[in-house]
Amino acid sequence: MDSSAHSPIPFDLFVSKKHPGLTHGDLGFADASGNVIFKINRRSSKSSPNHNRRLLLDSTGNPLLSIYRYHNGLWRGFKGNDDEKQQCIFRVQRTVNKLTRTELEVFLVGENGEEDSVSKLKVKGFPFQKSCTIYRDNAIVAQTSLMYKLRQLFAKRSKFRVTIFPGSDDQVLVAALIVIFLD
Repeated sequence: MDSSAHSPIPFDLFVSKKHPGLTHGDLGFADASGNVIFKINRRSSKSSPNHNRRLLLDSTGNPLLSIYRYHNGLWRGFKGNDDEKQQCIFRVQRTVNKLTRTELEVFLVGENGEEDSVSKLKVKGFPFQKSCTIYRDNAIVAQTSLMYKLRQLFAKRSKFRVTIFPGSDDQVLVAALIVIFLD
């Protein structure tokens, strides 16, 4: 992980499919220097049994999380490239899915495999505008926003910013939640 993992000030990651070094279909999370910190691999085919899987990779291509979407609107995140789905670390349930608003609740799974009965994180926002806020209790963990430029009436939706606030050591989880939110 980079030094921004425990930064005393908020830091930004820039999300785009057009960062240098990404293959077609991948989504990259880059720091202010342009270094890709995380990548999301979305290239599985529809005929594959894992076409509802997203793979979150670190900057060197090592798998951090396997994220699976199920037909009932439920998502589960597993440690590494876990095709056997053995080490579940979180579950996400969509609670509101309206045209102008989406909300997700995140339940973490402990070391013993027991899931929390109370959601630890909430995600609220508007996917079309690439804007969401991730909360832990009443504290903001991270926010996304489109990249506006001076004298630009409409921001392009192909690139947006994720601001991660101090006290959050959940960069990987934040990246995973943003992928689920935008899907």
